[in-house]
Amino acid sequence: MKTAILAFGSNLGERRGNIESAAAALECAGVEIVRHSSYYATSPVGGPPQGDFINAAALVQTALEPHALLRLAKKIEQDMGRDLHGVHFGPRPIDIDILLYGRLTLDTPDLVIPHPRFAERLFVLAPLVEVAPDWKLPDGKTISSLFNELKTATDFSLQIVEKLP
Repeated sequence: MKTAILAFGSNLGERRGNIESAAAALECAGVEIVRHSSYYATSPVGGPPQGDFINAAALVQTALEPHALLRLAKKIEQDMGRDLHGVHFGPRPIDIDILLYGRLTLDTPDLVIPHPRFAERLFVLAPLVEVAPDWKLPDGKTISSLFNELKTATDFSLQIVEKLP
């Protein structure tokens, strides 16, 4: 089993319910969710005008290799109504990103690990720091150090919507 970290986002429909449904679908496919973050309401970054997102992260255990995990995530997104060929950074019922996968560094046309922009996005780092604060990245930094650096450098604020039990 490999440890990975997934990010979830939703800004269409019942946003929290969409994230919970996506997590349940992952678990039905054999991906064990070890730890969930809180839910965060955040403003969209990039793309056309659209509603606020709910974001979360999960630490998972999986037997799936990275590309198989990506295929599963994309199937869940599509099954939940996401147009995989729609507007880039547009509104979506669910978005599942593989942020980290063990200590793997991967750069292929369809999958880059660590996720190429996660360290620039407080809406990703805030939930991520809850599930894996001490996770070391290839450059030796930890998730918590990235979070603290970005939080200090930006005025972007996050609203915690709800803590998971």
